[in-house]
Amino acid sequence: MGSPWKALSDDSRRGILLLLKDKDMIPTEIAEHFNFTLPALSSHLRILKDADLVSEIKRGQNRFYSLNRKTTSEIVRFFDDMYDYNLNSLKEYVENKG
Repeated sequence: MGSPWKALSDDSRRGILLLLKDKDMIPTEIAEHFNFTLPALSSHLRILKDADLVSEIKRGQNRFYSLNRKTTSEIVRFFDDMYDYNLNSLKEYVENKG
């Protein structure tokens, strides 16, 4: 499995995730929103899939990609915990300073 953090380091991949938050899409639908080739999109999707940020489901002849909400929720939770810790530390500092 690839690193979700490394997968998120690319602007295009973050853009793909934003598209997929609203609905499942096939690669040609996703590609309409970007200025790169289908092989380049395929590479981005593979990295996102390897990082468990997106899921791929085959329906008929199409492959639909969707946001993996479990993994993305864990990332959101990480940032929530990080900022909560910093805000609590600031609160303690301010309260104990006076």
